[in-house]
Amino acid sequence: QVQLVESGGGLVHAGESLRLSCAASGSFLSINAAGWYRQAPGKQRELVAGMTGGGSTNYADSVKGRFTISRDNAKNTVYLQMNSLKPDHTAVYYCTAVLSLTPWTNSNYWGQGTQVTVSS
Repeated sequence: QVQLVESGGGLVHAGESLRLSCAASGSFLSINAAGWYRQAPGKQRELVAGMTGGGSTNYADSVKGRFTISRDNAKNTVYLQMNSLKPDHTAVYYCTAVLSLTPWTNSNYWGQGTQVTVSS
């Protein structure tokens, strides 16, 4: 059973930091591309940060300079470091990853979501 399990969300005050983790488990060879999305109540889900299999990254304009996506291949984990948090960052954050299941087959997976709440 291949799955992504998220952790690290919670309640913080404005200006503080959080690091979200997304751990992949099950039978697969490696993590290829990965990304983080978020969805606030009444809003569409939006891409926050993405990383290609080669390590190139991209970010939503609203989080550039504040958020950093990274990957630890030895731990099969993708991270989102969030610094200088603001109340408008409050949302459910979802990780997604393309996993190499075999040398010939990739498959996309989603985490269960983790709540991030930033108070003023």
